[in-house]
Amino acid sequence: MTRVVAVTGATGFIGRTICRVLHDDGWSVRALVRTPAKADSIADFISTHVTGSLEDVGALRRLVQNTDAVVHCAGAVRGATRKQFDLVNVDGVARIVRLASGEKSPPRFLMLSSLAAREPGLSAYAASKRAGEDVLAELGKGMNWIALRPPAVYGPGDTELLPLFRLMGKGVAPVPGSSDARFSMLYVDDLASAVLHWIDKGGCDQGAYELHDGRVGGYSWEDVIEITSGICGRKIHRISVPPYWLQVPATFNWLAGCLFRYYPMLTPGKLRELAHPDWVCSNDAFTGCAGWSPGVRLEEGLRNTPGWAGFGEYRRSR
Repeated sequence: MTRVVAVTGATGFIGRTICRVLHDDGWSVRALVRTPAKADSIADFISTHVTGSLEDVGALRRLVQNTDAVVHCAGAVRGATRKQFDLVNVDGVARIVRLASGEKSPPRFLMLSSLAAREPGLSAYAASKRAGEDVLAELGKGMNWIALRPPAVYGPGDTELLPLFRLMGKGVAPVPGSSDARFSMLYVDDLASAVLHWIDKGGCDQGAYELHDGRVGGYSWEDVIEITSGICGRKIHRISVPPYWLQVPATFNWLAGCLFRYYPMLTPGKLRELAHPDWVCSNDAFTGCAGWSPGVRLEEGLRNTPGWAGFGEYRRSR
């Protein structure tokens, strides 16, 4: 029988990879896209698409009807105010969860959250991601659901971390926040593999689960510099960037976002996220219930990522 999975955020960096992995596993992927032209970019990985947005109840109803599973990847990562984030990260979650839970046979539901939800007091973004998890828990009581909280995700198609790795490839490593900070990372194909494992097998209690690339204790900036230096074959010079250096442009962006229709990335809230000393994850809970384990550590993942250090092409890790 055909297994149908609905995916939001399907044309994004992570969503596109998830669609590919699900498609390769035999799932019939139904994607939510804003325009038909957007569907063309993922045509190789989807069976059909629904044109609309998270504000379009009719489109969401068509998306989730007669599906075995829903993977909700769409989310707002840019903004200045809590309202800007909540429109997508809370209200959008509420709409799709209500519709999915109202199906005669409710589909399994996986929401891609963020590790930032662990610290909702840091920023409007983090607070909105935690609130989205709370909405899912409240409205999805009758469904089989989980939320995944990935750390920093990188890989082919990434645009957020790639500029940093490009600078490192040229011999410069700007390091924000504390030198003692530690953080986990995750290669995008491993994240997609985790989604596939749960969609295929389930087995986890309702709740939010962290996951990472298997390096216990995460990475320090010195670890990342050492790994990238080994790949590039050159010395990389570390430049400390205290958050207060960025406070003026971040505050200006925040004010512009509050006053005008502007959705900035760099804000005081984002600086607090960058300065937070502990973004280390544990795989224990998710591995225990879903049977998933990561396969790609940072060195291999960076070698598979094009666009920096002379790597113009990439090899799929598996």
